[in-house]
Amino acid sequence: MSGQFATNHLGHFQLTLGLLPALRAAAGARVVTLSSWGHHFSDIDYDDPHFEHRAYESMTGYGQSKTANALFSVALDARLAGDGIRGYSVHPGRSSQPTSSPRSATATSAMELIDAEGRPIIDPAADRKSPQQGAATSVWAATNPMLADIGGVYLQDNDIAPLDEGVTADPNISSGPVSFTVGVAPYAVDPAFAQRLWELSERLTA
Repeated sequence: MSGQFATNHLGHFQLTLGLLPALRAAAGARVVTLSSWGHHFSDIDYDDPHFEHRAYESMTGYGQSKTANALFSVALDARLAGDGIRGYSVHPGRSSQPTSSPRSATATSAMELIDAEGRPIIDPAADRKSPQQGAATSVWAATNPMLADIGGVYLQDNDIAPLDEGVTADPNISSGPVSFTVGVAPYAVDPAFAQRLWELSERLTA
């Protein structure tokens, strides 16, 4: 079983539903979910999200979990905007600080986030950000009054990202640098897919 879909999506799903009484009582809550440009690596295999019947590939698993984060925000907003709860997903930008996820060091090098001496490359215009710069869009999503009447959107660089219909990413990022662009794949904000994910998540979490 792939832990990425469970850890990056199903855990968030259960936690948010458990917090619904508090979110409703807030009379104006925002749920900000950390997605990633990595959602371009994969749509969701709704019939086999845990790789039980196909070969596991870590970046494909990561990609579908990040797609799930974006779709969760679409579905949440559609269901709960009437209760004053809005949903947003965020691409924080590529940080030079690697996580402990599998292949993190390889991925950091392949994405050209560190130089030959292992020093961080900070270039926000090229989506290479410090941790503080990477956190900015999440803070913007949680606090900016511009979003008061908008929800269910994918945010990037302190703005609502446009649709990115032409990008297909190779999940085998260790083969070379990845070309990052501004935008969200249509399948990651599709209301019908969001509904399908919500129903799948309810079944998987009982």
